[in-house]
Amino acid sequence: MPWDLLIRGGEIVTHASVKRCDVAIENGKIVALAPELARSALETIDASSLHVFPGVIDAHVHFNEPGRTDWEGFATGSAALAAGGGTCFFDMPLNAHPPTLDGESFDLKLAAALTNSRTDFALWGGLTPTNLDKLEELAQRGVIGFKAFMSNSGIEDFICADDDTLYQGMKTAASLGLPVAVHAEDEAMTARLSSEAIAAGRSTYRDYLNSRPPEAELLAIRNAVAMASETGCALHIVHVSTPQGLLAAGTSGANVSTETCPHYLCFTEADLLATGAALKCAPPVRDRETVDGMIAYLRAGMVSLVGSDHSPAPASMKTNSDAFRVWGGIAGVQSTLSTLLSLEPPVRLSTVAQLTARNVARRFGVADKGEVAIGFDADLALIDLNKTFELRREDLLDRHKLSPYVGRTFHGVVRRTLARGQTIFADGKIVGAHRGRLVQPAKGGPRA
Repeated sequence: MPWDLLIRGGEIVTHASVKRCDVAIENGKIVALAPELARSALETIDASSLHVFPGVIDAHVHFNEPGRTDWEGFATGSAALAAGGGTCFFDMPLNAHPPTLDGESFDLKLAAALTNSRTDFALWGGLTPTNLDKLEELAQRGVIGFKAFMSNSGIEDFICADDDTLYQGMKTAASLGLPVAVHAEDEAMTARLSSEAIAAGRSTYRDYLNSRPPEAELLAIRNAVAMASETGCALHIVHVSTPQGLLAAGTSGANVSTETCPHYLCFTEADLLATGAALKCAPPVRDRETVDGMIAYLRAGMVSLVGSDHSPAPASMKTNSDAFRVWGGIAGVQSTLSTLLSLEPPVRLSTVAQLTARNVARRFGVADKGEVAIGFDADLALIDLNKTFELRREDLLDRHKLSPYVGRTFHGVVRRTLARGQTIFADGKIVGAHRGRLVQPAKGGPRA
């Protein structure tokens, strides 16, 4: 009998090597990998000029559904992910309304995602002072882990976790075998510096940068690592922006993983001062020396994974002369893989596959995803590394298309994205009617 699909002659990118190979797919799974497979298939794709990567698993997005679908939504967010070679995302518990803080809110989000997402997905649960008694309920629903803010989240219905809340939440998460992810900036320091600037009438982007210094990140990371060590909780530190933060996490001896974002690898403070609202985020982008240090640490293996922290908002929320009042979030879900493939000097392709797929799946216990290997889901991105492109606003598939990556030139064009063997993006367009499924962590807890 013929296979469902045969991808011929591509350069297969794994976590260990790059080699020319055919890929046979049956019932959404990779069933054979070998040069010049002889068996026929119902459909054949010629990938002889392409590299075949595992589909991007973006562990950090805010698609904001239900409740704030006008900010993004699963349909547009997952379309943009697919256009960037992505096949799975982990949606954060905010900025949906209601946030994912209990079983009922989880069910609402799950229903929306099953209806509208073009890719597979996992859902984060929240960890706040108001829902410590709901963590087990969320775990039973299948959350991938719990997300806490160590500073003001900017969303009224998602409260910052004080030290006691975070400690108690970590104890519960450890007992449930799930990780806790933290936005690591010290609330006391950032609140004081912001208040002082606002009181003095200082509201430029330089003032915003000064209100969220590297020291605030480092202090929060050290605090979170200490609590994780004491509770035995698996800790995931999101959007680390400084080499010092990576070092503090990586040398702690605790069960800690680190995530950085593409914008901390390609944008600087000078870009923020020139670009403004589209590049405002927290922690903010840093100076050139820090960015170069982040890239060096990424090459040295100090970064566990790369996620977009896609956090869009309507144009009205990104337009204000007061930098403190502008919504802090970057729309970048379509540009993660492109950014990593465009760093100079180039990052090893196997390293890119690790940072965007394999490491994510392994850390969060996601079975059968993240690798181009027999028995795994056929989640694949076919990339033409011989081509460059300038990202245009009309190329973006997210809702508002307010991306700081517009105008940048990237290496590697995404020719096709396949989710469980079905083409969902090809030649610049979303295709098919593929619908995503909920991904849940395997038993046994997160892997180091």
